Amino acid sequence: MDKKIALVHDQLHEFGGAERVLVALTEIFPNAPIYTAFHNPKNLGVHSKHFEKSNIIPSWAQKIPFFPSIYSPLRFLAPFIWKSFDFSKFDLVISSSGWYMCKGVKTGLKTINICYLHHPPRYLYGYETAVEWQKYALVKIYANIVNYFLRIWDYESSQKVDYFIANSIETKTRIKKFYRRYADVIYPPVNIPINIKRSNKKRNYYVTTARLTKAKHIDILIHAANKLHLQLKIIGSGREEEYLKSISGPTIEFLDHVEDSEFRNLYTNAKGFLFASVDEEFGIAPIEAMGYGVPVIAYSSGGLKETVQNGKNGFLYDKLEISSLISAINKFIKLSDQEHSLMRNNARKSAEKYSFKNFKENLLKFVKVHN
Repeated sequence: MDKKIALVHDQLHEFGGAERVLVALTEIFPNAPIYTAFHNPKNLGVHSKHFEKSNIIPSWAQKIPFFPSIYSPLRFLAPFIWKSFDFSKFDLVISSSGWYMCKGVKTGLKTINICYLHHPPRYLYGYETAVEWQKYALVKIYANIVNYFLRIWDYESSQKVDYFIANSIETKTRIKKFYRRYADVIYPPVNIPINIKRSNKKRNYYVTTARLTKAKHIDILIHAANKLHLQLKIIGSGREEEYLKSISGPTIEFLDHVEDSEFRNLYTNAKGFLFASVDEEFGIAPIEAMGYGVPVIAYSSGGLKETVQNGKNGFLYDKLEISSLISAINKFIKLSDQEHSLMRNNARKSAEKYSFKNFKENLLKFVKVHN
């Protein structure tokens, strides 16, 4: 592709599903620079290697001392950050947008502006967030004032996007609801292993991967594992880590971020994947587990209702309660060896549609049609 292309991403401070999509975009467009609010390689840990060859251009906010630690309360600066970049020399700008609304970049009349939206900002539209800021009176007042003006700007900036791509039907619905815009759905790429080397050992542990924040409800997984005496390995880090460790029994293990080889081994030999996130727009981690043939037991919410087929590649539970999760786990435990093997095979087949190959083909086709 001869056109001059730029990528834009909210921030490079932590690594989650949105950043996995950005990695895929850099592989598809290796010469495209990445514009972002700020870049913190140290905090990315082992994942910083994914961006070592990229030309990363942070905004002026990078120069503000401790900005990565205070960017949430300073969210009112987001419109000024994205307007400060000059994209006039580019033919195409693709924004990987979510929490920090980088879709609000200012582009010229001749520049095609495509937004791959992970989700509209949760804190603006009443969805659960990582921090329960509503319980602090002064913070609530401040946030409500700031969020009022940001909602207006978020809507106005959404009207300047030429084309929206949603990462799921759930997100497409939200784009229609909050922005009154149409979006095509291109599911994000998930790291699906080509070959799975399974050991003959009996799988007796469960796994979950998530940022350890309030909205992920890891505490429900822990309480269920404690009651059933299940081995649960938790991959991830976050502000809730110390609390979660304090309520964990002897069968719970925290692994923080792990290297790729250890990650593959953990997933290959896991019995099941547990998930309790609410209103997850897509949920890359459960699909990643299914790619290793690991059935998923997830709360029936958001995009998980699109990807987890109850009783086929996993189980869904209807109430965000420990007892509801335990009931789903017990259904899973009671499967015969043959039924469990079939569910593992179904999980693997389900995940294959979310491959990088499919993502690349669909994205390039979209760009070609709309460019």
